[in-house]
Amino acid sequence: MTDYSELLNAGRIKRGRFSRKQVQNCLRIAERDIQTAPGLLDSSPEWTFNIAYNAMHQAGRAYLFHEGYRAVGEAHHATVVRFLETSLGLEYEDTLMLMDRMRRKRNRATYDVVGTISRKEASEAISAAREFVTEIAHRVKRMTT
Repeated sequence: MTDYSELLNAGRIKRGRFSRKQVQNCLRIAERDIQTAPGLLDSSPEWTFNIAYNAMHQAGRAYLFHEGYRAVGEAHHATVVRFLETSLGLEYEDTLMLMDRMRRKRNRATYDVVGTISRKEASEAISAAREFVTEIAHRVKRMTT
């Protein structure tokens, strides 16, 4: 059993009961976003990047729900990343570091500065998101069967 006490004590996550449908809905959103992102690559690398990040975030939420938790309060995107770091461990360290960088960059590109994300970076974000969502979907499926 993974120890989430630090996140629980800080009030960043709460226990809950989540249905398989809730988990699957998050994964469906993630899949939708992976399908949508490439279509915007030429016209809007920033939105492409944002959508790719959202796919990873939704997969992360699916995993939280599957484990019986939800992120609460401000900075819930960062909480999802911290939860995944605790839960998935060193095997996913590089992927989760990338996800966290994407989270911060997406925030700046969405709220602060235009033109910060290149087409190449957006394309790489799609690839990373596709890999991560696929892995989380397989992991959830393995754990429920």
